[in-house]
Amino acid sequence: MSIAVTIRERRSIRQFNDKPIATELLLQLLNDAVWAPNHGLREPWRFIAAERMEAKARMVDLMMESMSHLKRLKLMPGKMKQMMSQHYSKTPAFLIVVMKADKDAHKQEEDFAAVSCLIQNFQLLAWEQGIGMVWSTLECIHSPLFCEGIGVKPGERIVGILHMGYYDKIPKAKTRTPAEKKLTVL
Repeated sequence: MSIAVTIRERRSIRQFNDKPIATELLLQLLNDAVWAPNHGLREPWRFIAAERMEAKARMVDLMMESMSHLKRLKLMPGKMKQMMSQHYSKTPAFLIVVMKADKDAHKQEEDFAAVSCLIQNFQLLAWEQGIGMVWSTLECIHSPLFCEGIGVKPGERIVGILHMGYYDKIPKAKTRTPAEKKLTVL
């Protein structure tokens, strides 16, 4: 499959089957994804995986607790909160992508871009292996409770939580705006 086809066919997947992702495959995909461009070869990324049932349950509890102050969660009926929690708990694996924070705003921006490139590499590589995911930036990624609970170190920040697994159904593609409509030629 060509890179262009992989890019166009990849979808965000939110519904997974029960098939587990082998840790060896996860590492293989990450070892290819780290070839993302990054300024000064700083490699500003680190990964936290939650694959075991206990780890996922702890992570989901931390997610829900750290977002409990949000108005939309406060107003949500208990049964819906429980369904949301159960949905997250059924996700076969999570990969939390963490980056080093830098006091230099320019380096911080470069590093964020590099980590974003790495995540896209990882998504495309996983898609080729039949693994789907959604790149989540839920509010909990900014919560000290959540970050400390999952092992984010001082001086680090979460760029995204990748909810991932094998899938049975691929969502239909949504149209994209042609580049010609967004291109300015100087």
